[in-house]
Amino acid sequence: MGQMIIDVEAFLETGGPVLNVIAIVTVVMWTLMLERFYFFYRVFPRVAEKAQEDWQARDDHSSWGAHQIRRLKVSELRMELEDGLAYIRVLVALCPLLGLLGTVTGMIEVFDVMAVAGSGNAKAMAGGVSRATIPTMAGMVAALSGLILSARLEQFAADEGERLADRLEIEHGGSEE
Repeated sequence: MGQMIIDVEAFLETGGPVLNVIAIVTVVMWTLMLERFYFFYRVFPRVAEKAQEDWQARDDHSSWGAHQIRRLKVSELRMELEDGLAYIRVLVALCPLLGLLGTVTGMIEVFDVMAVAGSGNAKAMAGGVSRATIPTMAGMVAALSGLILSARLEQFAADEGERLADRLEIEHGGSEE
């Protein structure tokens, strides 16, 4: 475990300060995604069950007022399902941009070194370019992991919202959603 921490620290130092920002953004993004998974699989089933029980307890399922109450309840629950997903999308999009920033700043450092020491040392230039591309790789890996799971979360939220709307049955005779 201690060696793994040392390796991670060495990797973060190799990529420069932007790599630390990418790591922080990735931790925040994954924390938000884990919170959403917890909400979807642990909290929301109880919330949906309560909403369905409340709806079934009503005597009126066909009047205009009942339709509006149902519409409001479905909208509120869909908002709960989609809460935080926009932040996750922003963080996913931010990761490759931060990686690109790290590459650009790293290349500027390489060119500064070349301006001072000249371009005769190809090994030193290759090492600098390699260091400059590490943030891009890290940003893309973080974005890919977030992209896959955020798509899954968004699909789940959309599907569960539709299922919930179907479970709150409305009687005909009034306007539907």
